[in-house]
Amino acid sequence: MGYELRVVRESPLAFAELAKAIAPAGFELRGSEEIVTGHGGGTHAVARWQGQLVGEPGSDWQVAQLLRLSTALGGRLVGEDGEEYLLNDGVIEVSAAGGVVAIGKFEEIIDAGPAAWSP
Repeated sequence: MGYELRVVRESPLAFAELAKAIAPAGFELRGSEEIVTGHGGGTHAVARWQGQLVGEPGSDWQVAQLLRLSTALGGRLVGEDGEEYLLNDGVIEVSAAGGVVAIGKFEEIIDAGPAAWSP
């Protein structure tokens, strides 16, 4: 299991609400727990439903998709260590322990697609 990011909301997210909200944002539900979206003619997993939305990104593209998904659901994207992923003037940032680190430009990351991080 990799590093998990979670969509956190003030009010709990019901499965019915999830299913209704993801389609307008460009996501689909595959099976009863996997959230996917398309890129380059393929379908790629972004998150899974476990009573809450959880993703284990393997690329900046997946982080960007998780951030887009959390925004569509009125939530925040939070990592295991409490860091928060934000979109600031078109740039994805990670805020943790009083510091902010830029990941990259949202649109460029989305356009680049889901190429996996190198080990």
